[in-house]
Amino acid sequence: MSPSAETAESLWLAQLSAMREAIAELKLPRQDDGQAYGQDIVVDDEDFSGTNSSDDIWDLISDDEDDPYSSDQLDGADGYGSDVFVDGDAYDQSWLRKQCMEVATRSSGLDSDALQEQLMAALSSNSDDGELQMLLADVLGYNELEVVTKLLAHRGELVSLRSQAAPRDGVVGRLLTKQEREEALRRKRDEHKNAALGPSMNRGEAQYPHVYRAHDAGNMLSAHGCKYALPLGSERTEHEKYEEYSIPATKVGILGVGRKLVEIQDMDGLCKRTFKGYKALNRMQSLVYPVAYKTSENMLICAPTGAGKTDAAVLTILNTIAKNMVPSPFEQPEAVDFTVKYEDFKIVYVAPMKALAAEITEKLGKRLAWLGIQVRELTGDMHLTKKEIVQTQILVTTPEKWDVVTRKSTGDTELVQKVRLLIIDEVHMLHDERGAVLESLVARTERQVESTQSLIRIVGLSATLPNYVDVADFLKVNRMAGLFYFDGSFRPVPLEQHFVGVKGKAGSKQSRDNMDQVAFEKVKDMLLLGHQIMVFVHSRKDTVNTARKLYEMAIDQGYADLFDPSGHESYSNAVKDMKTSKGRELRELLPKGMGTHHAGMPRSDRNLIERLFAEGILKVLCCTATLAWGVNLPAAAVIIKGTQLYSSQEGKFVDVGILDVLQIFGRAGRPQFQDSGIGFICTSQDKLQHYLAAVTQQQPIESNFSKKLVDNLNAEIALGTVTSVPEAVQWVGYSYLFVRMQRNPMSYGIDWAEIRDDPQLVQRRRELIIKAARVLQQSQMIIFNESTEELRAKDVGRIASQYYVLQTSIEIFNTMMRPRASEADVLKMISMSGEFDNITSRETEEKELIRLKDESAPCDIDGGIGTQQGKTNVLLQSYISRARLEDFTLVSDTAYVAQNAARICRALFMIALNRRWGYQCLVLLEMCKSIEKQVWPYQHPFHQFDLPQAVLKNLDDKHSVSSIEALRDMDSAEIGQLVHNNKMGHTISRLLDNFPTVIVEAEIAPLNRDVLRVKLYITPEFRWNDRHHGTSESYWIWVENSETSEIYHHEYFILSRKKLYDDHELNFTIPLSDPLPSQLYVRAVSDRWLGAETVTPISFQHLIRPDTESVYTDLLNLQPLPISALKNPLLEEIYGQRFQFFNPMQTQIFHCMYHTPANVLLGSPTGSGKTVAAELAMWWAFREKPGSKVVYIAPMKALVRERVQDWGRRLTSQMGLKLVELTGDNTPDTRTIRDADIIITTPEKWDGISRSWQTRGYVRQVSLVIIDEIHLLGGDRGPILEIIVSRMNYIASQKKGSVRLVGMSTACANATDLGNWLGVKEGLFNFRHSVRPVPLEIFIDGFPEQRGFCPLMQSMNRPTFLAIKQHSPDKPVIVFVASRRQTRLTARDLINFCGMEDNPRRFMRMSEEDLALNLSRVKDEALREALSFGIGLHHAGLVESDRQLSEELFANNKIQILVATSTLAWGVNLPAHLVVVKGTQFFDAKIEGYKDMDLTDVLQMLGRAGRPQFDTSGIARIFTQDSKKAFYKHFLHTGFPVESSLHNVLDNHLGAEVSAETIATKQDALDYLTWTFFFRRLHKNPSYYGLEISAEEHNTMAAQALANDYMVEMVDKSLAELAESGCITIHTNGDVDSTPMGKIMSYYYLSHKTMRHLTKHAKRNASFEDVLSMMCCATEYDELPVRHNEDLINAELSNNLPLKADKMGLPMWDPHVKAFLLLQAHFSRIDLPISDYVGDQNSVLDQSIRIVQASIDVLTELGYSSSCSMMMTLLQCVKSARWPDDGPLSIFPGVDVGAEHHRTRTLKSPPASLIEATTLPRKVLETALKQVDVPPTTQARILKALTALPQLKLNVFDVTSRSLVVGLARLNPAADREHRMYAPRFPKPQTEGFFVVVSDAAKDEIVALKRVGWPAADKGRGGGAAKPTARSVIRLPESLVERRLDVSVVSDGYVNMVWRMDGVEVPKVVEVMEVEDDGTKKA
Repeated sequence: MSPSAETAESLWLAQLSAMREAIAELKLPRQDDGQAYGQDIVVDDEDFSGTNSSDDIWDLISDDEDDPYSSDQLDGADGYGSDVFVDGDAYDQSWLRKQCMEVATRSSGLDSDALQEQLMAALSSNSDDGELQMLLADVLGYNELEVVTKLLAHRGELVSLRSQAAPRDGVVGRLLTKQEREEALRRKRDEHKNAALGPSMNRGEAQYPHVYRAHDAGNMLSAHGCKYALPLGSERTEHEKYEEYSIPATKVGILGVGRKLVEIQDMDGLCKRTFKGYKALNRMQSLVYPVAYKTSENMLICAPTGAGKTDAAVLTILNTIAKNMVPSPFEQPEAVDFTVKYEDFKIVYVAPMKALAAEITEKLGKRLAWLGIQVRELTGDMHLTKKEIVQTQILVTTPEKWDVVTRKSTGDTELVQKVRLLIIDEVHMLHDERGAVLESLVARTERQVESTQSLIRIVGLSATLPNYVDVADFLKVNRMAGLFYFDGSFRPVPLEQHFVGVKGKAGSKQSRDNMDQVAFEKVKDMLLLGHQIMVFVHSRKDTVNTARKLYEMAIDQGYADLFDPSGHESYSNAVKDMKTSKGRELRELLPKGMGTHHAGMPRSDRNLIERLFAEGILKVLCCTATLAWGVNLPAAAVIIKGTQLYSSQEGKFVDVGILDVLQIFGRAGRPQFQDSGIGFICTSQDKLQHYLAAVTQQQPIESNFSKKLVDNLNAEIALGTVTSVPEAVQWVGYSYLFVRMQRNPMSYGIDWAEIRDDPQLVQRRRELIIKAARVLQQSQMIIFNESTEELRAKDVGRIASQYYVLQTSIEIFNTMMRPRASEADVLKMISMSGEFDNITSRETEEKELIRLKDESAPCDIDGGIGTQQGKTNVLLQSYISRARLEDFTLVSDTAYVAQNAARICRALFMIALNRRWGYQCLVLLEMCKSIEKQVWPYQHPFHQFDLPQAVLKNLDDKHSVSSIEALRDMDSAEIGQLVHNNKMGHTISRLLDNFPTVIVEAEIAPLNRDVLRVKLYITPEFRWNDRHHGTSESYWIWVENSETSEIYHHEYFILSRKKLYDDHELNFTIPLSDPLPSQLYVRAVSDRWLGAETVTPISFQHLIRPDTESVYTDLLNLQPLPISALKNPLLEEIYGQRFQFFNPMQTQIFHCMYHTPANVLLGSPTGSGKTVAAELAMWWAFREKPGSKVVYIAPMKALVRERVQDWGRRLTSQMGLKLVELTGDNTPDTRTIRDADIIITTPEKWDGISRSWQTRGYVRQVSLVIIDEIHLLGGDRGPILEIIVSRMNYIASQKKGSVRLVGMSTACANATDLGNWLGVKEGLFNFRHSVRPVPLEIFIDGFPEQRGFCPLMQSMNRPTFLAIKQHSPDKPVIVFVASRRQTRLTARDLINFCGMEDNPRRFMRMSEEDLALNLSRVKDEALREALSFGIGLHHAGLVESDRQLSEELFANNKIQILVATSTLAWGVNLPAHLVVVKGTQFFDAKIEGYKDMDLTDVLQMLGRAGRPQFDTSGIARIFTQDSKKAFYKHFLHTGFPVESSLHNVLDNHLGAEVSAETIATKQDALDYLTWTFFFRRLHKNPSYYGLEISAEEHNTMAAQALANDYMVEMVDKSLAELAESGCITIHTNGDVDSTPMGKIMSYYYLSHKTMRHLTKHAKRNASFEDVLSMMCCATEYDELPVRHNEDLINAELSNNLPLKADKMGLPMWDPHVKAFLLLQAHFSRIDLPISDYVGDQNSVLDQSIRIVQASIDVLTELGYSSSCSMMMTLLQCVKSARWPDDGPLSIFPGVDVGAEHHRTRTLKSPPASLIEATTLPRKVLETALKQVDVPPTTQARILKALTALPQLKLNVFDVTSRSLVVGLARLNPAADREHRMYAPRFPKPQTEGFFVVVSDAAKDEIVALKRVGWPAADKGRGGGAAKPTARSVIRLPESLVERRLDVSVVSDGYVNMVWRMDGVEVPKVVEVMEVEDDGTKKA
């Protein structure tokens, strides 16, 4: 040491002692075990490693060999109680001196004084006892352990004595050895340097509780590069041919003092049954158990191979299962029977190799089988179907496969979201090439945890590795809880390691011979000791060669008897077993006592060898490394022979990885037999040090992430989790790369200054990301906007991510792809891809490659076989040709090539599809299938079946006559002759039936000049065979231009076995451009089968493109009119409250609307002020035609409701007008309608009313009809609008006055036609979309097609969030989604994205108190969750109050976002600044598939964007599939042409007109059609309606004639249908008459199909179940929505309801079944499983009354008395919500049906019926209510309701032979003036009504039926609340005999309430002679 350093040191020491004295004088309270401050500077070896991190522990070597130490004791001094050694002496300095003298004398060369000082210095240091033990043993030597123990036990006493005795001068200086002094100084220096990084850690913190390591196990590299010697006892020996290092085995650790193993019997029931057959967990597992099983901490368990890590993983798995089972084992440890909630969780176990995955799957599967837990393997070899994945709880997978699964933003989100535990086995793979995959997986999982706030526990298992703390940090493990490190002493069998370096130049012959020699020597030595040996070699061929070589040497040297197995008792059995083996070599080697094992052998052989080796018959097993990974087969000794292994990925020989070496060494030693294992590694001399260092010292593992950053970044961008550079920077922060860059900056090229200035390395991460993003952008995989730093995925990037294709390959494809490339080009392109860069061509293979090229490569290969691509190409082609390969390296290369090529080819196909290259798609898809099936496209498709070669050769040779089509035309005998094998003829014809081709039929309909709608009908042309087809077959369907082969549209179609025979229909639109191609091709190509493709040409010969005559009105530049122009003070006052001037559009149409009677068609965008325009027309009507009525027809109830509220508030009272609402929900009586001035109604309702316009005067009083949203003519309900308009025009033509029509719509493309039909002349105004008060920006975003609807929707969630952030961070936003379920899912995802922001409640705009108040009002769970984050939900499934709350909060800006279904767009006027239309499809139950929303719906949603009062502009984003983008672009600007759909539903409307007698002949029907819009469009766009007219004939007389024929045919067909349903009769002369059934149909507004069904299924004496199912089968329920998976809910409901749905004979997803179940649920009053069902139930009940009433009329018409009364009972049940036999009191709330049954049936106490209940005294009723357990509070309510039930007096008088009069008098007053009945469960109020039934009981005939109600309360006469009366005259059919008839009055709403009067005598008819009418119509 230099003199200056000496003086500095002495100075420093002096200062130090002075400082200590000063501190001592302060008399501070002692802490830290009474050690003085500063003493830790003496020998402290941890605090100052580089960045004061806790992992660079300075290990000092001790030579403690003989001590059976226990490293699990080193975590504190709990084991060393001071009572362990009781020694008589007082433990003080003199005792110490004595001990030192003794030690000094025993071992020469020690000075006792120096020793004493050194020991004292050590004892008073701050080291914990564990390290001290090492240090003392080091100082004293290992023979003095007793002294060491005593010193430790009495450390405290010695130190305290010493601190009293120690003189206070520089004595400390003397206590340091020179080395320690330098150390201390250097440390001091370091401390100064690193002071800025925070205070050095105290020793106590860096000691992690679960790190069990003895410091002598640390044959480690220190972080500062000081290399320590090999462990003690290591020897190095030199031999002639090799040098050898041998490292002795460490001792097995024993249990620590005070610790015990966890006994299985002490565990809870779950563990007990899982660990059946175990007695206790081993040492390691016992230490892990409390954390693994009892907590959910993330964990990292580092332990040597064979220490039992798998069982530790099982503990974590059990913890997860325990949380998802009942009863919980944590709460009830005794329980042994459990119910597991299988659907609620998934566990993913990531294993590094497929072989290992298979082993783990088997292990876990067996272990957990008793719980019914499914464990499945999901690897490259094992594909699972979606269904299998759903059924599986534990997936064992490889990192790559799991990466692929989680990369799809969608496909498996449900799977990914359910993951609760991720176990990563062999985490030390991070070091490997494949480490990057693990990093991206963990990063993805951790981000998911943060974003969804769901807990996913991550458990890492690894071999012992030096920088375990880094890995723990990367896995987000809490170092104090979940970090476990176990050293070598935890190996069940300690390992003795031998490293042999063979002399000779690596790779030379001499080196190889020496290697064989050494291997033999070692094998011989082991055999002499009686050990079994595994020799690991690195190629399959080498296994046999090595075995033979060893045996030859044994014979040469006379040791053959060592190998001989024949002495083993099972040898003879083994010989027998071996006969079954296919392996020639195995049979040859068995007598020599040897075997081989590698992955190329058949499974059966491998199993056999494993068994023979385990039994000990085979002494030597030559195997490849797969055996070490995949099979748990230990041996006493293992030898790794040679360390060069061929890697097909690298394309060259590489060194065996350290992981493999450790894994192989892990197989040495069998716990049952030996107490130590022996491992040899024989390598070349130059590699010896490498392996020696690596295996013993283990370098810290580094990250490989940066090499793969580009591809991983692309995956995250494609997934949508990274959308900008800052997000990407954050994402890199989750990687192991980031952890290591901070810890070890130098290795990553980061200098000190950088890490000092930017400790979080943000800048460095940005640079990495930006560099990667630029690379991706150049390859056109992403869009990288450098200024905004935004990252957006492009399709190519998505495809690359999905198919795992490297960016380098994409770059090559970008330059090489051409639209018309041939197969050879494709193969060349695949071969050039980056995945094959490392395939190199070696001389040794050249011969074989040339042979393969000549024999098996049909396609040309450029560039010879010497290049990488040439070789790849040959191998790929020979793979498809199924060629035989000799060279083993070629075999593994080919496997590698084939596996990757299949994937790359799929990616290329997707890219071609994306570029719309039809020809290229076909070639690529064929190529994909060729590679997958190993069949060339030119070969016969039957190569895909297992057929004899000869037969296939025949088929190939005769390809002209043996095509699939040709074969299908032959019979089996002909086929037999063709292939010269008669037996096969039958087989082939059967296979032909199974060959999956489909027939495609196409229908086209032009929408306008430029857009064609295509409908494809797909029918399978094959028989399903599960063996070939599995559960589904998939097809690619695309439409291409026949000339340029450009693809216009493509989709992926899945044909599932379940729906094989359903109708498969695809609907889409394609653009037409000039010039038209002569035809289109529709191709349907199977995704899996070569040769299964069909082409359907679509000819354009008959295509007539309708002219697009868009007439648009320009907005004139007019002075806005002031409201004074109205010249009506009242009106001016009304409008003055809202505005002073009309807007420009209203100004332009003011005159026409307000001053002329002209019909008007007004087209203008939503929100432009059409309502005021309609009001102007209304004021015209009231001014010019006083006393007339105005009808306003809106297409939806919601719009009607909105209009009623608006006008009711603003206009009616002020103007003294009466307004009435007419909808299904609200039907006022005739008088109210008669008195009203304004009728607001829906099309159906008005249709129903105006059908009988002859009898209804008020219909004829109408002077103005306003039809809102008339463009909905093209929708499902369009026909009704057509009929109404036609009828109003017809009425106007019949009576003298005209009816003014005003139609309002958004701008439409064919306004002239609409106008002509409405009779518009000068009143046509069609404004463009730009005429909006608030201009609207529309963005249309395309999304890639996903397989499945939910995934597509899910992929839109993040873009939705980003759109909100971008366009409207603070202003209100509405997100429209397709279904109720989607509202919930979208809201949840938005909440998750908020969770990742700085302010998770960014959408919230109210105080906590307000929020709490509002949340207390909410009923719906999902809404409550969403509202607390400022997001509202709105859909029809919510209860009214919840919906209103959402609207109100949104309207008042309390919440910023509303997620709603499309109904909101129509019903509620809630504008927002930004509207996002998330997806333009919805699930349609009828077609059981997804359908596009109407364009009108989309327009309406867009109309909600932009708030006139607040915004200057609105923004709309439409998210749709890529394929629909062009469609929306086109139509959102030009408007959608409106076509009619009347022709599809003509029959019902004709039936109604016939019954109204508007139509009496066929000619009338034709005339009637000429009034319709359909008639006008038929001539304009004949192709659309399927009328074939050639283009030349268009608009000629011939075309007219054709159109007329078409209409006549249509009318005939409709009338024939009606006649078949019995609704009309058609006379021969063309007259048409209505029948009673037709009248019923028209009156109740039902479909004629319903009538057909009712008449067909009506029968006498029907049961309740019969009438219920009869009613549920009505056509009206066809539209009842059945959503996704509701069939399961229906099945569940059916099992829990009285009547099973199976009897209907319909599938569970049928809407009629659902109606049947919902009605039963209504009768049983049970709560429905989901909120959607509540809304559905209401709509079922809504329709039900109409249908039941009609059924009663039909049964009466047929005269079936008993069935009719049963139908009435059904009506009562529907209104009362009870079953007919539930007992009279059950209709009241709080009465339990079971109790009521008990009362009526067992106790038989009164009342027995409701009629009796109304008359009983109160006391009796109270008793009855007590019997059914009604609480007194409810009793009063029930009694009140009872008194209001009707009590009737019935009398019959004026009986004649032809009529009788029935009088009803109510004895008690009604509850209210409207005579509402008591029906609390029915959604709408019902009035009391009665059926008067006259029947002939003897014949079960109904004679007459009449409905009676109470007369309406008349204001003049003082009301209806008194006791009303009613009488009814009943006409009777005449009878020639006297008869006794029964008269009964049946309530239509109260169950079993019937008043009877039996046996009324009716006299017979007095006969009078009269001329009979013959019943024909008089002309």
